[in-house]
Amino acid sequence: MSPGEGAQPTFDCQSCGACCSYSADWPRFSTEEDAELDCIPEVLVAADQSGMRCEGGRCAALCGEVGKGTACAIYEIRPHVCRACMPGGDDCLMARAAHGLPVS
Repeated sequence: MSPGEGAQPTFDCQSCGACCSYSADWPRFSTEEDAELDCIPEVLVAADQSGMRCEGGRCAALCGEVGKGTACAIYEIRPHVCRACMPGGDDCLMARAAHGLPVS
């Protein structure tokens, strides 16, 4: 096997943001404790309080331009579903593909 063959590509979340702009159904609250949810600014929570407020498929906490440079305005207190999306994981690759970003 040659060097690098079979190696997983490395994805930088701060130059991507695809997962945060993939679907309004994605950033849903599920396993958070009430105290965790109370830390998220109300302006960023969906009207039905089921998850993060989205504009189209884009989470309201996402700052920047997808595929260029992004950040989460509430990174330290982001929901569990956001923490579970790992760079290079299935969810990441699905979101990247939907935005036309490289997946390999």
